[in-house]
Amino acid sequence: MPTIDRREQRVLIVAPHGRDADVIAGVVARDGVDCEVVAHADALVDAVGHGAAAAIVAEEALSPPALARLSEWLGKQESWSDFPFVVLLAKRFGTAPAQLKATLGVLGNVILLERPLSADTLATAAASALRARRRQYEAREVLAQRAAVAQELASLNAHLEARVAERTRALARANDRLTAEIMERERAEQAMAQAQKLEFLGRFTGGIAHDFNNLLNVIQGNMELIGLFSREDMTRERARTAQAACRRGAKLTSQLLSFARNQVLDLHPLPVRTLFENVAELAKPILGSGITLSTSIGADVDAVLADTSQMEMALLNLVINARDAMKGRGAIDLRAACAQPPAGTLAAGAYVCVTVSDDGPGMSPEIAAKVFEPFFTTKGVGKGTGLGLSQVYGMAQQSGGGAFIRSAPGQGATVEIWLRAAHGDGSHEGLVAVDRQRLAGLKVLVVEDDGDVRAGIVDALLALGCNVSQAGGAVQGLAALACSEPGLLLTDYLMPDMTGVELAIRARELFPRLPVLVATGYADMDAIENAIGTHAVLRKPFQLAELSAAVNRVVNLA
Repeated sequence: MPTIDRREQRVLIVAPHGRDADVIAGVVARDGVDCEVVAHADALVDAVGHGAAAAIVAEEALSPPALARLSEWLGKQESWSDFPFVVLLAKRFGTAPAQLKATLGVLGNVILLERPLSADTLATAAASALRARRRQYEAREVLAQRAAVAQELASLNAHLEARVAERTRALARANDRLTAEIMERERAEQAMAQAQKLEFLGRFTGGIAHDFNNLLNVIQGNMELIGLFSREDMTRERARTAQAACRRGAKLTSQLLSFARNQVLDLHPLPVRTLFENVAELAKPILGSGITLSTSIGADVDAVLADTSQMEMALLNLVINARDAMKGRGAIDLRAACAQPPAGTLAAGAYVCVTVSDDGPGMSPEIAAKVFEPFFTTKGVGKGTGLGLSQVYGMAQQSGGGAFIRSAPGQGATVEIWLRAAHGDGSHEGLVAVDRQRLAGLKVLVVEDDGDVRAGIVDALLALGCNVSQAGGAVQGLAALACSEPGLLLTDYLMPDMTGVELAIRARELFPRLPVLVATGYADMDAIENAIGTHAVLRKPFQLAELSAAVNRVVNLA
C-alpha cells in the first residue's frame, strides 16, 4: 500500500479571533492528530494545495474573496476527493441567512458546529472528518490500482499476437485477484463502518448518561435527606416514591453506560451453574406454559469473569426477547461451553461461550447487523426500549469478552456472549450500611463544578457528620489543598479546568497518603483505576449508604 504523505494527514485550522485557533489545535492534537494553524482563509487554499486531511474554519474567516478561491480549488478536485470542512458557527436564532446557505453550498462537504461547544464535540467532529478523508485516500488507491490494470491492458494490445492468449489468461487471473481484493476490502470497510458507528453511539449515549446521572444525583440525594429528616409520613412516602423513580432512571443510564463500556462492573468469578439456576428461576414465571426453557453446561465449564447482576440481567433480556420473537410458543436453549472465539475477534485466552438460542422466525442480515445498536428495536411502540441487546454488547465488551448474533429467516436466532473463563465461588463483599459515628468529624473537601450536584453531595456528607469544605472547580480545589490537608478529597471526574484524576495526582504530590474518591456519572474508568485504584470510584447517582460505604472504604485503605 503506498505511503500517504504526512501533510495529507494534518488538520488545518483557521480562526482569526484571539487564541481560538490555538485552543482548537490543542483539543484536536490531544488525539495524536497533526494540526497547523493558518492565518486566514486565503492562505488556507495554498496550504490545502500542499496536502491536508480536513479544515476547521471559524465562520468569520469565510470572506467572499476567500470563498471564491476555495470554490475554484474545490472545483478542480480529483474525482476521488471531497475535501471535508468543520465550520464553527456563531450562535444565532431563527433560520440561517441566505449568505450562510450560499457559503455552505460552496464548501460542499461540511460538518456544522454551533458555538459554544464542548471539547469532546469538537474532537469527535474532527475525528469524523479525518475518517471520511482517509476513506477518500483509500478510494484514490483503488482508482490507482484500476488505472494500473488499464495501463496493463493497453500494453497487452501492443504485444505480439503469439503472446495474446498467454497475456489474456494472465489478465484474467489478475482481474480475479483484484475482484477478490475489492470484495474483501468492501467487507472490511462494512465491518469497520459498523464498529465505528457503535463506537460513536457509545460515546454519544455515554455523554447523555453523564448529564442525566448528575440530575438524578441531585434528586436522589435531596429526596433521601427529606425522607431522613422529615417527621411527616406523607412527605417521607413521597420522598420514597421519588427515590424509586431515581432508581429506575439509574437503571436506564446503567444500560446506556454498559453500551458505552464505561459502567463500573463488579467483575469476579461467577459460577455458571448458579447463574443458570438463578436465570431459570426468574424466567419461568415470565415465559408461560407455551415455552420450554432448557439449560446445558459443558463438563469443563466452571465459572466466568462477570458482574452477577449485569450478567443475570443480560440473560433475562435475551430470554424475554426470544419469548417475544416466538409469540409465546417454542423452545429456548441456554448453553455454556468452553471454546475458542473466531480468529481475530477477541484477545487470546480461555473463554466460555454462553448462548441463548430460540426456534423462532429469525431475522434478516440487515436487522441482525443493527440489533446491538442502542434504541434499535423491532417491537411496537411502548413494548421495548431498544437497550436490552446494547446492554448485553457493552457488558460483554467491558468484561473482557464480546457479543455476537447468528440468525437467518426461518432458522431462529442465537446470541453468543463470550466471557473469560474463571474458577471460584464468586463470593464478594456487600454494601456497608450508613455509619455516621465512624465518619463524624472527618474533614472532606468536595470539588464539583456543577453547583446543584455539589450542594447535594455537601448536604449528604454533613448528614453523615463530616466537616465539609467545597470548591467549584479543580483550580479552586488545589488552592484549598494548599491551605490545609483534608481527611478526604471527593472530586467529580469531568470538569472544565482538569479532570478529577489530574486533580488527584496533583493533590497527592502535596499529600502522598491523601484518600481520594471520584464521584462520576460517566468517566474513563481505565484512567481512574490506573491513577488512584479500583476502589476510588463512586458511581452517580448514589444513595447515602453507598456514599457512606465509599468514604469508609477509601479512608480505611489509605
